[in-house]
Amino acid sequence: MVCSVSIPQSLLSIACAADIRFNGERPWDLQVHDSALFADLLQRGSLALGEGYVAGFWDCEQLDELIARLLTVRANRPLSPQALLSLLLERLVEQLTNPQSLARAFRVGRQHYDIDHRVYEATLDPRLVYSCGYWDGVSNLEQAQLQKLERICRKLQLQPGQRLLDVGCGWGSLAAHAAEHHGVEVTGITVSAAQYLWIKEHYGHLPIDVQLCDYRSLPGLLNQRFERIASVGMFEHVGPRNHPVFFRCMRQLLDADGLLLLHTIGHGARRGGTDPWIDAYVFPGGRLPSATEVCSASSSQLRLEDWENFGGDYVRTLLAWWDNFNANWWRLQPHFSEAFYRFWRYYLLSCAGYFRSGQGQLWQLVMSRPDSTQMYRSLRPQLGV
Repeated sequence: MVCSVSIPQSLLSIACAADIRFNGERPWDLQVHDSALFADLLQRGSLALGEGYVAGFWDCEQLDELIARLLTVRANRPLSPQALLSLLLERLVEQLTNPQSLARAFRVGRQHYDIDHRVYEATLDPRLVYSCGYWDGVSNLEQAQLQKLERICRKLQLQPGQRLLDVGCGWGSLAAHAAEHHGVEVTGITVSAAQYLWIKEHYGHLPIDVQLCDYRSLPGLLNQRFERIASVGMFEHVGPRNHPVFFRCMRQLLDADGLLLLHTIGHGARRGGTDPWIDAYVFPGGRLPSATEVCSASSSQLRLEDWENFGGDYVRTLLAWWDNFNANWWRLQPHFSEAFYRFWRYYLLSCAGYFRSGQGQLWQLVMSRPDSTQMYRSLRPQLGV
């Protein structure tokens, strides 16, 4: 141990189990610059870890590997009585307060998606796809994202003239691809004013109608049904209390013989829970579903046709996003603080660590209405895209 201050035994135990050293020489070792970090970690856990990194209290060369090791140890350790109580209280509070209520629906748009657009232009691919790419047989981010968009369209079996509802349409990448290459008319919704304006400005020449609204407003807002519905990277903002409402709305909006594709991060850990730092600083109210929660909430409304997991691809996607941002930082540096640089690095690489640990998964589900007369055949063996 290079560090001369006294390190609490409980922290040493966790570090030892994860094969992490304080001020060690390996790329995933934690370099401590301020010993106050130790006491803060004991009191506030992962919230202190994230805040401490942004403040410059510690560093790590291979941050994603450090986080993956810590999460793996956490997943394999039995819950302490205090941790169990905290988890139960979190779930009780969610049921009583509904952090994803309609009144709070636009909060994540304002805090995360409506930040200076130069950050996303520096981070993402040219289409501004802000979800996991599909990396099978391709070598760069742009190809992985294009392959993912086409994969979604082919799973939905899009046909010219169909109407596609894009629930949580981001900056319009899927809507534009589906309209241009599959001849469909698209209605997209977002809770981000910046995304709404971006689509209006960049895709006005395509048959895309974008609405600034929450999914719960759709049945009363849209007097029509859709042959196809896609929701990509939005379900993580719905929350377990609202899962049944989401699927009920999707059934109301889906044509009798229509198809719904749900693309969402899910957690494969034995215990759920939300990372306090991510909840506070990145995605307020975000909650990752479990497979049990998805099935329980959807089974009375929709019929499951296909389920695919390619969560490992999120590691490559997040690392590619970080490489892009880091390479473009020189353009952003005059406009942003060093703290923002560290914040964005911790966000992207800690998420990469979450998927590297195997606890984070990426699911694509295809669903139909129970009264559908069509037989769905999985296209996965034939995709080759």
